[in-house]
Amino acid sequence: MGGYIKKFIENAGWPRIIIGLFLISLYVAAPFVNVRVLSSLSDTLVRVGMNGVLVLAMVPMVQSGCGLNFGLPLGIIAGLLGATVSLQFEARGLPGFGFAMLVAIPIAAVLGFMYAQILNRVKGEEMMIATYVGFSSVAVTCMAWLLLPFDSPVMIWAYGGSGLRTTISTEGFWRHVLSNFLSFGEEGGTFYFPTGMFIFFFIMIFLVWAFFRTKTGTAITAVGSNPEFARASGINVNRMRTISVMFSTVLGALGILVYEQSFGFIQLYMGPLYMAFPAVAAILLGGASVNKATMVNVIVGTFLFQGILTMTPSVINSLLQSDMSEVIRIIVSNGMILYALTRKTQVKR
Repeated sequence: MGGYIKKFIENAGWPRIIIGLFLISLYVAAPFVNVRVLSSLSDTLVRVGMNGVLVLAMVPMVQSGCGLNFGLPLGIIAGLLGATVSLQFEARGLPGFGFAMLVAIPIAAVLGFMYAQILNRVKGEEMMIATYVGFSSVAVTCMAWLLLPFDSPVMIWAYGGSGLRTTISTEGFWRHVLSNFLSFGEEGGTFYFPTGMFIFFFIMIFLVWAFFRTKTGTAITAVGSNPEFARASGINVNRMRTISVMFSTVLGALGILVYEQSFGFIQLYMGPLYMAFPAVAAILLGGASVNKATMVNVIVGTFLFQGILTMTPSVINSLLQSDMSEVIRIIVSNGMILYALTRKTQVKR
């Protein structure tokens, strides 16, 4: 028994165990400070479903040796374009959501291809360059949202008649189209489980898992593990890296669409700017490194990050009898991001 515990501790690592125990302690303390446990668990599960695919988008680039995808806003922008085009054509329900994905995927693939050409020229500095790419792409699209020829009254500014609003509601289009599919309970009630989001999340996990067991996926992993050996084996290193970056960008586009249908709003302009950091922090908290990530890392990391982000403000607010939820949420989320980015992440494959 002691051997199993020791092995578990070695595999999980003390920091992750402490974070997990802290999350459990929050759930244990919740009833004593008049916080509803089932309601808080529902909020956590909704957040996990909303953000899961965005965290999953980290995996392809990590496995190819490109590091953590700080350029995730590029994929998010593709998803936002798919969403706005869908609303422009008044596509509704599940077909409308599917239409948004169909528009977003090719845009993300093209942007991912161009993004990969940059990363292939800066080997060893990918994460730094990716951050610049992510930030600059958001700045460029801030101008695009004002200039693109959208004319739907639900999206453009009420006065002036041109340019998209900062926040656009998906109500009446495809709001909660995944969340409410086969869901348990009632939203806002005692307990609610967004079944459709989790079905979609686990389908994406399965597809990524299956992809990395194909010949191409194995070649990508080989490139990330040892590019010189991969090149000597006849693998086109740049091509494999390009595929991984495109794959990651497409997942980012799909991830933001899942997020939007649950959140109920499309956030344009500066909305995507910092969305890569919570996804990066989550996968690192789950046990991934800058050169290796698994599906388990995605699931565990997303639940830990979103669980603590949900529970900490609620418990502390009730304990202190004050409304500091947003301040606490900012401190906790940025603290976890800072911890994840500064911990040692380079491990052997």
